[in-house]
Order: sequence, then C-alpha cells, then structure tokens
Amino acid sequence: MVEWTEQERNIITSIFSGLNYEDVGPKALCRCLIVYPWTQRYFGSFGNLYNAEAIKTNPNIASHGVTVLHGLDRAVKNMDNIKATYAELSVLHSEKLHVDPDNFRLLADCLTIVIAAKMGNAFTPETQAAFQKFLAVVVSALGRQYH
Repeated sequence: MVEWTEQERNIITSIFSGLNYEDVGPKALCRCLIVYPWTQRYFGSFGNLYNAEAIKTNPNIASHGVTVLHGLDRAVKNMDNIKATYAELSVLHSEKLHVDPDNFRLLADCLTIVIAAKMGNAFTPETQAAFQKFLAVVVSALGRQYH
C-alpha cells in the first residue's frame, strides 16, 4: 500500500477539483496519440486519425479523453486502495483490449505536461512530485494484470 502525506492528498484533490475535464482530457489524449503515434492502433474504431489536426478534432478522441479523466476520479476518491479500484480496468485493458501497459505511462506523462501548462507557476516541484507519484500508482494498478 502506498503511503500518502496529508500534503500530497491535498495537492491531488486540489488539482482534480480545478480541472476542466472537457479541455484537459482531450488535450492529454491527443498529445499522446500525436507524440507517440503507435498508440493510435488501439483507437482504430475512432475514425480519422491520419494527422494531428484530424486527431485534435476527432469527437471520439475528445470523448475518451474526458472518460479517462473521470476514471482518474476513482483513484482520487480511493487513494488508499487504488490497485483494487482499478482491478477490473486492468483486466479489461490487458485481456480484452490488449493494450501495451507502457502506454499508460505515456498517457500519464502527456497528462502531466498538459496540467503543468494549465497550472503555470502553481505547478511547483512539490505539486509535480505528488502528481507524478499519484499517476505512477495508477499506472502500476492498471498494469497489475500484466504481471
């Protein structure tokens, strides 16, 4: 089990309480699909992903980006048991969707970049440390089924 300080909990809760999910989610997922084009193979049913502009304007990508962020809400609400919280999603992504677990880390990195850009100077090293610790736990939980 991961140990969270009160400061880390407050930082994570504060980040998510101030997020515009309809803005940040799509931007993070778009960034991941553009910067790491091999991740597009999991979104073949989402329509046109032929170039960066097509990805940025794809409503299916935007919708899934929002879904991903709302999925992270579950971790925020269950910080003391993130692995159990994501057990079902881990099975889905590994056994049904066959997603390479490294892609979770890539998306987490893209989400960090988008949130850092949104927060500006408020994204302090302490904020980054807490946020990346949180995302590392989520990524580990999502990849658990693969181990």
